[in-house]
Amino acid sequence: MTWPTEPIRLQEVSPRDGLQIEPRFVATADKIHLINGLSAAGFTRIEVSSFVSPRAVPALADAADVFSGIKRQHGVIYVALVPNLHGAERALQAGANELNMVVSASETHNRANMRMTPDESLAAFSDIARAAEGGHVSLNGTVATAFGCPFEGAQSAERVLALVDRLLALGCNGITLADTTGVANPRQVETLVGEVLQRLDRDRLTLHFHNTRGVGLANLLAGYQAGVRRFDASLGGLGGCPFAPGAAGNICTEDAAAMCEAMRIPTGLDIGALIALSRTLPQLVGHDVPGQVAQAGCAGDLHPIPVSVVAA
Repeated sequence: MTWPTEPIRLQEVSPRDGLQIEPRFVATADKIHLINGLSAAGFTRIEVSSFVSPRAVPALADAADVFSGIKRQHGVIYVALVPNLHGAERALQAGANELNMVVSASETHNRANMRMTPDESLAAFSDIARAAEGGHVSLNGTVATAFGCPFEGAQSAERVLALVDRLLALGCNGITLADTTGVANPRQVETLVGEVLQRLDRDRLTLHFHNTRGVGLANLLAGYQAGVRRFDASLGGLGGCPFAPGAAGNICTEDAAAMCEAMRIPTGLDIGALIALSRTLPQLVGHDVPGQVAQAGCAGDLHPIPVSVVAA
């Protein structure tokens, strides 16, 4: 197999997707410090927070304060997830560079996640698109449960593609396919990506994988081989969907970056800085995190020769 060596863009989602389900509230100052560290590590896109009801996601109730407190780096796009017009207006006032709108392929999951049907979500997105017109903000449309739903099972490619078409018609600059519960496999990824890339340029497509069943990095490589160059990832492997049972953990940013760099696929990220940041997470969230590289080091790291071998 011949591997391409074109750069890959890892997009950081830990401040939003990673922290949204943490039972311990992470202080606003700590969130700002984390995002500033991520900005300095070389990311071009960071999902900062979500402008949803604080009752629904209390962990992100300080979204506006976080946006106002971060030190913005030139060339970094700071993203806000918004479910409706009210959330979008708050995000625009906070200075978000991109609004991410999420609709599930599964009606059941969309009702659990957004308290409305997919059609109702898309109607709300029309209002958001109108509010964003004429501003310096881009729109991204995410299709959640694109690879399967914990309540309904497999979702048809036709259903996913129809949602992609409707999001593009609303004026979305980018599309994300989300494996919300970590059920995707590399063959499925290759097939669905091939169909979606017939509808939009590869630079407008992002894949968002969870590592719930241990195949997140394999799916990333399948997507990369299929032509995708943008992938969401979360520092330390934090995250999961609060409305999807067992959907723990996004793919881990530093694990993905270390793997890609070892394969001579440039990421543009400072892996040492990522590892250092990841090692601060257990104290921040109050528990161990799933990432492996922060524990074991990169594959090329060398260790001292055992004294017994030197003596021999």
